[in-house]
Amino acid sequence: MRLIPIECVKEGTYLAKTIFDNEGRPLLREGAKLSNKIIEKIKSIQVYSLYIIDEYSDMEIDDIIKPELRQKAITSVKETFSSLDKFSKSSPSKYSNKLIKERELYFESIYDVAEELLDQILSDNHVMVHLVDIKSLDNYTYQHCVNVAVLSLILGIQLQLNKYDLLDLCIGALVHDIGKSFIPTTLLFKEGPLTKDELLIMKTHTTLGYDYLRNISGISAKSRIISLQHHEWYDGTGYPENRRGEEINKFSRIVSIADVYDALTSDRPYRRALSPNEAIEYIMANSSTQFDYEIVKAFSRIIVPYSKGTLVKLSNGDIAVVEDTLPNFPLRPNIKIVKSSDPSRNGLKIKLVKSLSLVIENIQYTI
Repeated sequence: MRLIPIECVKEGTYLAKTIFDNEGRPLLREGAKLSNKIIEKIKSIQVYSLYIIDEYSDMEIDDIIKPELRQKAITSVKETFSSLDKFSKSSPSKYSNKLIKERELYFESIYDVAEELLDQILSDNHVMVHLVDIKSLDNYTYQHCVNVAVLSLILGIQLQLNKYDLLDLCIGALVHDIGKSFIPTTLLFKEGPLTKDELLIMKTHTTLGYDYLRNISGISAKSRIISLQHHEWYDGTGYPENRRGEEINKFSRIVSIADVYDALTSDRPYRRALSPNEAIEYIMANSSTQFDYEIVKAFSRIIVPYSKGTLVKLSNGDIAVVEDTLPNFPLRPNIKIVKSSDPSRNGLKIKLVKSLSLVIENIQYTI
């Protein structure tokens, strides 16, 4: 399978990953043959990229977590975030016992989901991130939080955090953007860059989320600090407190990287997604300024920049499909030539780790 922008999808190709609606119900299942009418329908729900199977990419890639658990996690985050309006209308001191119990139940579901995510990921001894998740506009925040939690867990495992810390990390990542529930939706879904005043309002989501989580007994201090600090930059130029280096909680430094990676690889109203290799390049270029250099090094070892089935253009002009990625050399995968100016090269298999004169120039969506 390979991920391509929806405008590059050709009629007659097959869907490789199920598309879900905003309630987590399958809208179009994997294996469906895509007609122009179906493609236009997908565009109408603001899904702008698809995983497809075609003559160049019939290889399957398993998701890090099962689709059922992913949808369960998204639903739990969505229900928890959506409930905030009910609880924010009165001060915590005026909550009835019934209201307090109801709020606790939402966060218990977050805890349960975090445990399931952790158990499932720990059961895989060779976890690397091969896929980016396809998001719809309406559910972006909830899907984003789940992805950030998954990425943070894998990074935490790479950094050899213990199981208790991994659970706190996962819970904090799942609710790291809970403060956005207090931000007007007109800003969250604005098509185009925010004005200076709008940006100031948007930035308050860190303190608003943290202040809310301080009143949740089931959320540990380690977990809730992530909501406050995930936009702090390593060089001290982030917000809300301009913390730098080790002043920023380690969990927050982990989530900061996962947060930016998932945002960059997601389609947004104002820009299209970057490819995984472009997102990794951005993060590596900003290590020691925006991000912790040591954590960036660990992150670069878990992300697969060119997953199996990806079409790439080589420095000699050939088009190739990625057949396998080597853990220690993610930018030098094994490839097979599918189009060349020299017909004798078509079908040729090359190990880029041994062909140093060839480099991947970019990802190719059409031939």
